[in-house]
Amino acid sequence: MRRGSIIQLAAIGLVAAAIATAAALLVPWLPVAAGKEATRIHFVFWFTTAICIGVFSVVAAVLGYSVWKFRAGPDDESDGPPTHGHTQLEIVWTAVPAILVTAISIVSAVVLAQNGHAGSDPFVVKVTAAQFAWSFTYPNGKSAGSLTIPEGRATKLVITSNDVIHSFWVPELSQKQDAVPGQHNTIVVTPTRTGTFPVVCTELCGLGHAVMRSHVDILGTDKFAAWLKGTTAAGGGGTAAGGAPGLATYQANGCGACHTFKPAASNGKIGPDLDNLSADAAKANRGDLKAFIRESIVKPQAYLEPGYPDAMPHIFGGQIQGAKLDQLVSYLAQGGK
Repeated sequence: MRRGSIIQLAAIGLVAAAIATAAALLVPWLPVAAGKEATRIHFVFWFTTAICIGVFSVVAAVLGYSVWKFRAGPDDESDGPPTHGHTQLEIVWTAVPAILVTAISIVSAVVLAQNGHAGSDPFVVKVTAAQFAWSFTYPNGKSAGSLTIPEGRATKLVITSNDVIHSFWVPELSQKQDAVPGQHNTIVVTPTRTGTFPVVCTELCGLGHAVMRSHVDILGTDKFAAWLKGTTAAGGGGTAAGGAPGLATYQANGCGACHTFKPAASNGKIGPDLDNLSADAAKANRGDLKAFIRESIVKPQAYLEPGYPDAMPHIFGGQIQGAKLDQLVSYLAQGGK
């Protein structure tokens, strides 16, 4: 190949590389990494992207050069010269992709293994999904509707579901895992920065999928220790910080994802408004307000509020029992007091 042709190929390749690199770097494709695992996943992404830019540049250079250099004349209708092949080139374009794919596979396997290692003393949180909320249970027995974990320490999340398949994802932590009924899947996250980040469900799970959201609070070591020390087990119903008995159960079971209830600062629109339950009980011909609320939780299909779908799961009768159920019923009956 002549020197001029090589220069032309190189020029086209550099232009293509510059365009691809600009597209890769100027657009924020990834969220800010808030954990070690996320940083590793980002490395795999950029490693693969760099290889793709290189391949794109070579292909664009050869294609662009060939289209320009070997274009047919305006009156040339003859066939192109027959060619049998080029053994050396065939070896190159078979071997190079094989090497690149192998490199990507090795890097991905190493990162996957590293991200699954929790170390000798992880902080363990059980994550339970249910239509349409998340519940997080801590080692001391406390349950909450949001996740709180320490910065700088590996946290092992044990994920399951009470009804259908969901998928747990915190974009800034990059780890994503399905929540499957009857299974306990795990992921490990090691936060490297404090802050509050969204928790979302990424598996279509029903009518309220879009509102199946929570958040994770990542606290510094001292603040987390103080938070953990200040929590109480939810086995007896519990009291949410600054709230009334029953509020903790309301939040832990994600009632606010579907219902509006001003005392709990929830504004869900899938299920009936809970701010005027006395009127609902009267429409349902239920004289006892607390009995009506209890029935609506344990047997949600016993009475359906006009204008709302039959969407409330049957699981809460078995999930909320004893003192927790009593306190939740009283909390709702008293308007959050």
